[in-house]
Amino acid sequence: MISTALAAPSSSPCVLLVDDEPLVLRALVRCLRPLGLTLLTAENGEQALERMAEAPVDLVLTDSLMPGMDGAELLHQVQLRYPACLRMMLTGQADLGATIRAINEGHLYRYIAKPWHDGELRQVLEQALAHQQTERERLRLERLTQAQNRELAELNATLEERVEARTEELREVADMLDLAYAELKGSYVTATRVFSRLITLRLPKTLQTNAQVIDLLKAFAETQGLDEELTRHLTMAGALYNLGKLGWDDRQLTTPSEGLFAADREAYRRYPVTGEDLLMALDTLDDTARIIRHHRERWNGSGYPDHLKGEEIPVGARLLALAVDFIELQRGMILPRRVSRDDALALLQRLAGRVYDPELCQAFVALCNEQAPDLGLSGQGLLVVGTLGLEPGMVLARDLHSETGMLLLNEGKELTARLIERLMNFETTEATRFQLVVRRPEGDPA
Repeated sequence: MISTALAAPSSSPCVLLVDDEPLVLRALVRCLRPLGLTLLTAENGEQALERMAEAPVDLVLTDSLMPGMDGAELLHQVQLRYPACLRMMLTGQADLGATIRAINEGHLYRYIAKPWHDGELRQVLEQALAHQQTERERLRLERLTQAQNRELAELNATLEERVEARTEELREVADMLDLAYAELKGSYVTATRVFSRLITLRLPKTLQTNAQVIDLLKAFAETQGLDEELTRHLTMAGALYNLGKLGWDDRQLTTPSEGLFAADREAYRRYPVTGEDLLMALDTLDDTARIIRHHRERWNGSGYPDHLKGEEIPVGARLLALAVDFIELQRGMILPRRVSRDDALALLQRLAGRVYDPELCQAFVALCNEQAPDLGLSGQGLLVVGTLGLEPGMVLARDLHSETGMLLLNEGKELTARLIERLMNFETTEATRFQLVVRRPEGDPA
């Protein structure tokens, strides 16, 4: 653990008063006692040094002229032995020479002329001790910082060793993931899809709809020529639209929305807003969050949460509603029964102009009739194969995840012989089997 404190100076400073006249010492003690200091006295220089050897002293206040060792010599010795101790001298008008010597040899902090004024003397000592305390605290913090820096350096060195050791153990598996990870860092959309995969792990397998919703939205954006920014936000909204359901219990998650009542019904109506709230701190997802908030609005204004009507509803939200309802109808998540694909499309058409944007609905239904993007196999030359059916040059058409939800390879990855071998080794190690959606190499007959 990194140190967070070093020993602090005593809260009661110790002052040593030195004078060969007992009456003067008693007067100084009476004067300084109200300050709450620890006061020591000595009647000559030798006795003063003995006192300082017995206990720590913060400040020495000495008379200048004393028999034997005078004040200047005493302060010189204090400076040599206890440089951190403050040194002050009481001096009369005739003591100029001793004062100068004390300044030069004893590094005098300040001298005070006799006779002193009690208030002024107390003020001078308070200021001197406060300055000393500040300086000691600065030095203490400096030492603390240096100690913490040393400990951090040691921890970092140890951490690097541990990470390196662990990295070495995982290097064989990590080699297969390096390129996928590099591509993941450069793609905000891909990172969102990884997060979406984590969300789906909370949901029963039959209710994991995000992948199909994303396929639908991407196919629609491509056929309709939607701009890149809207497509990106649509894709992220498709990945995150059910974020607001994560706090639900299993019963709420598995009950069709038309079968929810009372508090459960209210929770369902709040999930788009909850999803938006959870994304509030991510400024780059503002438009995505807005799509999620409004994808339960209706064309005739009877939706929620804001009862927007017609083109007041963001176009991304209108499209997300079509994709989500089309998939969830087939999964039995809206009505108490599963609806066939054709019946789901027919229901969307019947509700066009009331629930859905009529023009968008017509284009969406046309797309689904011409292609099968909701099955993840839109386009030409796509295969669903195991690792034994893979060939070098094939391109991954859908993200590949492990059983724990970890992204192994992302869409668009070209497969090499070495990569196929690693996938097979991974299957053996993890006792699992993969089914991959791939595109044939260009020029390869279907």
